[in-house]
Amino acid sequence: MDRRTFQTGLAATMTAGVLASCIETGAAITTAADGARTTNPIGLSTYSLWRFKNEEFKDVTKCIDFAADCGFDGVEILLYQISQTELLSHSALQAIKRRSLVHGLPLYGMSTHQGFVSPDAEVRRWNIELTIGQIELCYKLGIPTMRVNTGRWGTSKNFDELMANRGIEPPLAGYTEEDGFPWVIDALERCLPTAEKCGVVLGLENHWGLGLTPEGVLKIVDAIDSPYLQVTLDTGNFLEDPYQKLQRLLPKTVLVQAKTYYGGGEWYTLDLDYSKIGQMVRDAKYRGWISLEFEGKEDQKTAIPKSLELLRKSFALEGGR
Repeated sequence: MDRRTFQTGLAATMTAGVLASCIETGAAITTAADGARTTNPIGLSTYSLWRFKNEEFKDVTKCIDFAADCGFDGVEILLYQISQTELLSHSALQAIKRRSLVHGLPLYGMSTHQGFVSPDAEVRRWNIELTIGQIELCYKLGIPTMRVNTGRWGTSKNFDELMANRGIEPPLAGYTEEDGFPWVIDALERCLPTAEKCGVVLGLENHWGLGLTPEGVLKIVDAIDSPYLQVTLDTGNFLEDPYQKLQRLLPKTVLVQAKTYYGGGEWYTLDLDYSKIGQMVRDAKYRGWISLEFEGKEDQKTAIPKSLELLRKSFALEGGR
């Protein structure tokens, strides 16, 4: 395929509605007149488009095209969106890198899943090996940071039940929350030699399980005390009194995932004050990526451009540089 044919085909993937929305919001304006960046770099998580249900956007390359159309600065990949067939194909993986290259969009993060909260040593070993493989995949794709979780007890019937209980889940019978921390710490320590070799910083997310609270996240990160295990900070995962909790994690944050809920949230809706969060980020001297995770019911083709405009305004840098 020649370059002109390729570019024509690429342009055909762009929807007029998305382009019009992005042009109207001015979402692509990221630099001052002197060329200095005016905001933190704002990226799009592919999760925002797929969300485990929208098959049109399970293809990561389509998400990259969408991000380029809207004027995002980069892309975070949700690993679940890469099929087993693609994972086994060097060519398929390099096609993802090539797609991001032609759009000028770096792949800055990968969001992965693993579960270390189990009394079964074999289960933990399997998840350690899984995580090591995920780190090596980040290396192949040139991705510098990877979201990790503690995992959870698995005593909820499903994720909907977990969300109905505000993310709180009882431990397995005969165990306490405190029993789980040594398992998680040991497992992550076993992953760190590979992370260091590959130059991939793991970011433990304030997610469900033992990462439900800032105290839980910091108990693990501080115990390991490595530059290759830091924090992925999700603005939407503290359901009560979020600002003080977010503040506690900012000093160790390597990636901020920013949730928006236009049209009402899938499981819950948070009325987050992003001007306040933006000031907290500036005060913490965080200059890294802000990764949009849209989790509302509005059509993403209108909600994501609005979300980008909100994040551009909220995460403006002091003095535009």
